[in-house]
Amino acid sequence: MTGWQTLFYKEILRFWKVGFQTVAAPVLTAMLYLMIFGHVLEDHVKVYGSISYTAFLVPGLVMMSVLQNAFANSSSSLIQSKIMGNLVFVLLTPVSPLGWFVAYVGSSIVRGLAVGLGVLVVTLAFVRPGMVAPLWVLVFAVCGAGLLGTLGLIAGLWAEKFDQMAAFQNFLIMPMTFLSGVFYSISSLPPFWQTVSHLNPFFYMIDGFRYGFFGVSDVSPWVSISLVAAAWLVVSGLALHLLRIGYKIRN
Repeated sequence: MTGWQTLFYKEILRFWKVGFQTVAAPVLTAMLYLMIFGHVLEDHVKVYGSISYTAFLVPGLVMMSVLQNAFANSSSSLIQSKIMGNLVFVLLTPVSPLGWFVAYVGSSIVRGLAVGLGVLVVTLAFVRPGMVAPLWVLVFAVCGAGLLGTLGLIAGLWAEKFDQMAAFQNFLIMPMTFLSGVFYSISSLPPFWQTVSHLNPFFYMIDGFRYGFFGVSDVSPWVSISLVAAAWLVVSGLALHLLRIGYKIRN
């Protein structure tokens, strides 16, 4: 295997060896969300006219799990390596900045998709939402995981201790995820909050992903994928630049 392939394989093994924590635990968390919110709101909320609330909730929970775990994979790997001091062994290898990027973001996509698939399989025991456009589901899942994996890479480069990483996740990633329409359709919000939601890039990932299941969405999937792809391109450029200059990883 070449340098980037070896690093990619290492990152896959890193999260897979503790799969109970990195894959099974997020699946259990999503299942609890579905059970609680579905039980409380199933008979009180209908979305897009005829879709049951539990069915509506499934794609949102799947995508939320994909995004959060893709971010956690690359960010936790880098911060742990920096704190434990073993990042120097990767720096000694002839792996290019692009190789670093592909390995860390690629492994984040794999973990995000693995968790998302696990959530989808488990939720089938409660409801079968159907899937009218599987290609859109796959495209948004991969692009969303790639975008959050890249953000996780940037966060891992920036953070110097676990407190900083926790602040990044708790005050940026988590609020943007919960305010992106996971648990509701933004069409039910007042006009002001609809405008605010449209400024949240996470909304477009989840809304486009949900379109693949039901064939309806708050925004055209073409608009959503254009914005998501543009955002991923921008953060990828920033991440590659930080890797090239060795931001906070080379003294």
